[in-house]
Amino acid sequence: MTRKKSKSHLPLRLNILFFAIFLLFSMLILQLGVVQILYGQDAQEELDRTERVVSETPVPRGKLYDRNGNLLVDNEAKFAITYTPQRNVQPEDNLEVARKLEPYIEMDTSSVNQRSIEDYWILLNREEAYSRLSDEEKEQSDRDQYYSMLDKIEEEDLEGISEKEMEIIAIKHELDQAYELTPRIIKKDNISKEEYAVIAENLGKLPGINVTTDWEREYLYDGTFRNYIGSLTTAKQGLPRTELDYYMSRNYSRNDRVGRSGLEEQYELLLSGKKEIREHITNANGQVINSNLIREGERGKDLRLSVDIELQEQVDEIVRDELQNAINQHPYENRYLKDAMVVMMDPNTGELLAVSGQSRSEEDGEDVYRDESFRAFYDSHLPGSTVKGATVLAGYESGVLSVGETMRDRPITISTDTKGSYRPIGTINDLGAIKQSSNVYMFFVGLRLGGEFREKYNFDTVTYNREGFYELQSYFAQFGLGVETRVDFPFEEDGVEGNGARPGDLMDLAIGQNEAYTALQMAQYVSTIANGGYRMQPHLVSQIHQPTKEDSLGPIYEKNEPTVLNRIDMEDRLIERVQEGFRQVMQESGGTAYRHFNDAEYEPAGKTGTAQEYVYPGDNQRIMVYNLSLVGYAPHDEPEVAFSVLVPYTGTDSEYQINKNIGRRILDAYFDLKEKRQTGAIEEAEEEQEEEETETDTTE
Repeated sequence: MTRKKSKSHLPLRLNILFFAIFLLFSMLILQLGVVQILYGQDAQEELDRTERVVSETPVPRGKLYDRNGNLLVDNEAKFAITYTPQRNVQPEDNLEVARKLEPYIEMDTSSVNQRSIEDYWILLNREEAYSRLSDEEKEQSDRDQYYSMLDKIEEEDLEGISEKEMEIIAIKHELDQAYELTPRIIKKDNISKEEYAVIAENLGKLPGINVTTDWEREYLYDGTFRNYIGSLTTAKQGLPRTELDYYMSRNYSRNDRVGRSGLEEQYELLLSGKKEIREHITNANGQVINSNLIREGERGKDLRLSVDIELQEQVDEIVRDELQNAINQHPYENRYLKDAMVVMMDPNTGELLAVSGQSRSEEDGEDVYRDESFRAFYDSHLPGSTVKGATVLAGYESGVLSVGETMRDRPITISTDTKGSYRPIGTINDLGAIKQSSNVYMFFVGLRLGGEFREKYNFDTVTYNREGFYELQSYFAQFGLGVETRVDFPFEEDGVEGNGARPGDLMDLAIGQNEAYTALQMAQYVSTIANGGYRMQPHLVSQIHQPTKEDSLGPIYEKNEPTVLNRIDMEDRLIERVQEGFRQVMQESGGTAYRHFNDAEYEPAGKTGTAQEYVYPGDNQRIMVYNLSLVGYAPHDEPEVAFSVLVPYTGTDSEYQINKNIGRRILDAYFDLKEKRQTGAIEEAEEEQEEEETETDTTE
């Protein structure tokens, strides 16, 4: 019996498989066709898409010189490691860069905060951190989820972090502060040449990392001038938050260093220079494929100060020395003596030649002095009798006082209040009142302005018009007392204003016992008298120069020309009358500063001042102290320097006259320097002439 062979099903199955494959390929080809025909152009445009992004790199700041061309503030070059992130960089990317950079760099980990450590742990343990969230927390926004994860980190989670990881965290923290396509310094302190070289050799392994040089301010002189030169923010601090919009609107970056005080702040827009601008072309992945230089950077402009650094240093030393002498000689009486301020200026131009502020404190039983020149602009105190020149001129101009008019100086009693001079002086005229510092003479000028014209010494009541107080204030303001001097500095105090509610307030205003002024205001006031009635705007910077590559001043960019703020509305002969009174104070017997200045060859003029104030040390105590002041100028007939001295809270008004000692010594220093330089210039000219004659003889 013949058996039939069974029919195989394999060909059928293969046919079905081939047919299925055919259908799949047909669908794929169809899909590719659709993509190519309908979306091909869009896809190609996405591949070809590029963006142009501009970055700006800061340049070194302008330098500062004194009036004689001595370099005061320079820029010190330092090694620096920078990071320039690509676009759309994520925390994970920065962590990877930090890991690669860690073997080549030493980072200080002392500043690593808890938040940075927790961020690092979450990056390494994201799934674990997410699993700790409740179902409700998982429905939150990404930001809220992150904060919830931070809250759930336990102390034991962070215990295993090694010192190496701490360095990685420190590096990552710096990387995270950088803005896309903008270089940020991640380290510049304590970079050794070896560290710099190793990183430079491995830049190919470190995306975004580069080695360069940065700068820091280098101060070539110590002393008070550092106060008014000011300081900068750090790269970590960046722009001040309160002024962020101001700087951002002027093309600053958030991590730029800017002046935060003094001249660095006042002249920030000039000192900062022009940044280097580059255009970066990036592809769709945010990678830079090309960079073009749009503008080369230019260092900031240089400032030439009006300050004489040699004079400044001598004035600082004199003020410290006299403060210490006063404390050593009268330690108990001067226990509240802390500060002394001095301003020296050219009365004809307003140029500030020296500004000193010394502040004493006690540390470990010893006196320590800090340089705080800003106090000359910021601190206001009762000036005492230094203002009497303005009081007499107000009396002349208002018509309540005649030139040469005499009065009898003896105490005045109003109701039960008695006021007088430091001693009864007797009958004096206007010059004698200035020379011997008569309070009573000035009281009568004030009372006349306030409505009382009868000279008598016992009043039950006084006819008083408060407008007289305001009138005297307005005269004082013409000299710069009680108003802004308009110095080129970020801030100045315009004094403490009185209200003139009582007749006694007007009398006190007339002798400098009612309103408080700064040392700068007092210097502007005496300069106005010295130069014949012109109130000059004081300034610390005389010229602005274009930057150069050498350590010398370049071409002048701009000048701070002498500026007259106002002219005293008085006849020249009246101002000259007060000038004569000021001369007699220092040069004629009986003058309140005669003993200190009578032998000065430069023939100074000026006015002394003593004001009573009170300190309140506690426990309902009130202790009377004295402000000792002095204003002056020299020479009296052709003034070239004016000054003010203000020493608040001394314990005695006569035993140690620190104001007069400082005044004499700073004027001596000024004229000694002048003579030394003139002698040196003559000797230099003679040497040059001798050299020329020698060369001529040799040639012949």
